[in-house]
Amino acid sequence: MRISQRSMLALAAVLALPTVLTAQANDEDSRKVSGGGIMIPGWMGKIDAKEVTAGLTLNDAKLAMDGGKMVVTTGPAVTYWNPANRATGDYTVKATFHEPQYMNVNNHPHPYGLVIAGSDMGTANESYLYCAAYGNGSFIVRGFGPAPFQMNGPRGEANPAVNKAAAKLSPVTQEIAMSVKGGTVTCSINGTVVGTYDKASLVTAGKLKSTDGVYGVRFGHNTDATVAGLTVTKP
Repeated sequence: MRISQRSMLALAAVLALPTVLTAQANDEDSRKVSGGGIMIPGWMGKIDAKEVTAGLTLNDAKLAMDGGKMVVTTGPAVTYWNPANRATGDYTVKATFHEPQYMNVNNHPHPYGLVIAGSDMGTANESYLYCAAYGNGSFIVRGFGPAPFQMNGPRGEANPAVNKAAAKLSPVTQEIAMSVKGGTVTCSINGTVVGTYDKASLVTAGKLKSTDGVYGVRFGHNTDATVAGLTVTKP
């Protein structure tokens, strides 16, 4: 059977389409949030280095309070913390994250979650670990060392414990907890442990200085969500 050059080009274009769509999704630019900044006394923040390179600032995202809940609106990917919020030894940090309208300002799911073990926060020497959920049923565990590091792969992983939004613009809620106990660090989402890591694999050269430190929250770019019940408990 003879295949024309035109047919071959058309087939090649179809086969390349998923790659093109993926590239477009990954190239989504961070918006600038109007009236941004940190509106909660005592809290601080830092956007990712790549966001700075793109010309964005911390004031292009917004952290505010509304009825006892923190409201986070990004903007650039950002980490927020209060230096007074510290956890040491064995502990559990938890909070409830609510995305009122899933993917309302982005073209693919973006994560949000907890930060623990923060050291030298806001400086070039900062280090911390975070566990974040997506509204599509996946989660990631990552950190900053002196360099970024990944604990469950570059794309994270799916887990049935992570809630999925019914559709775009539908609400979705995740209860996230990170615990340090003995020689292990765990991330739990909606009451189920989704990731367990040896402390020795985290507190090492190029990763964390310690599992003691500041705790806070982290949000991917172009995300609107609230945080309630951010607390630390001891066993």
